[in-house]
Amino acid sequence: MIPTRTLWKNGPDVGSVGLGCMGMTWAYKADEHTETPDRVIGHALDLGVNFIDTADVYGPFTNEEVVGKSLGSRRDEVTLATKGGLESHIGDAGEPIISGPNGHPDHLRSAIDDSLRRLGVDHVDLYYLHRPDPNVPVEDSIGAMAEMVAAGKVRALGVSEFSVEQLDQAQAIHPISAVQSELSLWTRDHLTTSLAWTVANGAAFVPFSPLGRGFLTGTFRGDAPAADDFRSRLPRFNEENLDANLVIVDAIAGVAEELGATPAQVALAWVLAQGDHVVPIPGTRRTSRLDENAGAASVILTDAQLATLDALPPPAGSRY
Repeated sequence: MIPTRTLWKNGPDVGSVGLGCMGMTWAYKADEHTETPDRVIGHALDLGVNFIDTADVYGPFTNEEVVGKSLGSRRDEVTLATKGGLESHIGDAGEPIISGPNGHPDHLRSAIDDSLRRLGVDHVDLYYLHRPDPNVPVEDSIGAMAEMVAAGKVRALGVSEFSVEQLDQAQAIHPISAVQSELSLWTRDHLTTSLAWTVANGAAFVPFSPLGRGFLTGTFRGDAPAADDFRSRLPRFNEENLDANLVIVDAIAGVAEELGATPAQVALAWVLAQGDHVVPIPGTRRTSRLDENAGAASVILTDAQLATLDALPPPAGSRY
């Protein structure tokens, strides 16, 4: 079984690597290695990977249904997180389109009820505001979410991609138990901002895309994503930036060779080394990758290896 971490101060103990479920229904192209969500989620629970992350916008609206059905009778084995506060729709070509944030209290009240129905549960353990809404005061959004806690629909509150100022505003209304933001060896913006805030406030830090959307594993060495893959539209994955960013992949591969580990495990081990309250949620649709990701929890980087990875240059290209 995977080693555990306490998710936030006095919070639940969870596997030190979680599972992000977005890619099971959205954004990434399936291939011949893709396994069914119920098989992947069932195997995750067998490993002790019991921190499961989804959102209403993924699909849109189908991911929560898939996760709920896959959990089945094993609901009590997981710390279940979902998110609300983004709007999406299906475009003319059948593609999912995120319209933008909606943190209005009425929208959030409706969103949590819809999420619970799709998941087939009476509560979630962690409910995030998916993004801050520039048109709605943070206090109004978090106030509506605090009502969900009082009603027993939600056990704890989180936020995603918040600035430190916004985190302080939210914390003044209700304790924020978890902050989810992108963190990896090619996205280190939050190390001195929201990550530091979580240390000071006893909250969990939950990195999404801790493998750089798969790039840090070496998967895209010389090969750009397919045109119908979400990553093909991201600047860091265009041909010019892909080649420039291989220096990061090569350094990770070098450390992996020293340790007898895989590049993915080294990339995750670096994320885990950023604090005992850090629980990354890499996504996968393959049980073999689950085994690999869970194994990262046992990979210990030396001070010299951490220094090598910390010194890597920033990636070429913006996140979006």
